[in-house]
This record gives sequence, structure tokens and C-alpha cells, in this order.
Amino acid sequence: MISVIIPTYNERGNIALLVSRLAAVLPRGSEMVVVDDNSPDGTAAAVEELAAGYPSLRLVERKGKLGLASAVVAGAAAAHGDRLVVMDADLSHPPEAVPLLASALDACDLAIGSRLLRGGGVSSWPFHRRVISRGAEFLARILLGVKVSDPMSGFFAVRQDVFAKTRFRARGYKLLLNILADNPRIRVKELPYVFSDRHAGETKLGPGEVLNYVLDLLRMRFS
Repeated sequence: MISVIIPTYNERGNIALLVSRLAAVLPRGSEMVVVDDNSPDGTAAAVEELAAGYPSLRLVERKGKLGLASAVVAGAAAAHGDRLVVMDADLSHPPEAVPLLASALDACDLAIGSRLLRGGGVSSWPFHRRVISRGAEFLARILLGVKVSDPMSGFFAVRQDVFAKTRFRARGYKLLLNILADNPRIRVKELPYVFSDRHAGETKLGPGEVLNYVLDLLRMRFS
């Protein structure tokens, strides 16, 4: 069973389209688990309205802005599936690629959506975002020794048992690095996809998130 985990904060402008596109491609028996961090724009209310038309849609509400990493962990705890797919709510990750990532787990433990493989890429990304991303990739390889092409990907599928045994120290938005660092012997497969800039709303990436990322790397390396 596939459980798609979608952390949200102020994603009301994206959630209906995301749910519609996911529902159109997910196999029968799958579920969508939205974990909302008390979004002031009414994201949780929008999800509750959508759930009337999508029985596979579930909402986990949290009482404050507690962070993406812990939101994904909370979503995994609430999920019923043995295959977890983690994706952003802003449509930067194509919903149509979700079944491909999930089915790749037939032959591996972790399937990563990669922007850097042949056939992948980034659409409409400003230069400074590309520079930040490449710098973050460099630090991940130096400090954690990860060898995948796109260690900064936030779009991946993982077996529930692998997720459950991972000791999460990351507090920011890069759980994939934590999984790779804690499970160096798991079978990994990468699939190309094209990343698009968010459909609606404002990016969550700011100086604070960059600092949190560096601190996360240090936690994973030394704890």
C-alpha cells in the first residue's frame, strides 16, 4: 500500500490541484496523508473540505509550526502503507511520478527522484536557488559521504521499515540525507524528474532554513 505524505504550511492555493492530480494516478488502496502545521491561510480547512470527495485523503493537524522533518515523521506514524512517498505540496514535485517511485521499491529500499540524472532537470529556478542547492550538495557529500546524484531531493519513496529504524536528527527539510546517513547499506535507485518552481504561494527557503540545514548536517555527522 502506498501512503503519500504531504507536509503543509500555507498551501491552500496548491492543495486542491495536488490532491486532484494525485488521486488521478494513485492505484486503488493508496492514501494521501496531509500533515498541516496550523497554517494561518486555512490549509487544514481546505483539506477537510476536499476529504468529502476523496476518501483516501487524511489530515493530521498539529498545533504549531513545528517543522517539515517532524511533520513527515508524524505523517509516517499515521500512515497505513508499507511504501511511503514524501513530496512537497507546492507542485514542484510532479504527482504523476509518484507511482513510478513507489513501484521502484519492488527492487530497492529507497527510490529518489533526481533532478540531476539524464531526463531530469529544474524548470524556472532563479540563479541564486541553483547556487544554494549546489553548495548544499557539496556540503552533504563532504560531511556525510553520500554518493547519490541528488542528495538534496525532497521527493522520494522509502520502505516503511527503513523509515521506522532511522534515527532522525534533522529538524529542517532534508530527511533524505538522514535516511542515507543512517542506512548506508540499503538498496537505492534514482529516477529522473523535472522540478518546477512552486505553483502558488511563497517559498519557505530563507536564511533561517539555510542555517538549519548546516546545523542538521552537523547533527547527523557528529551525533
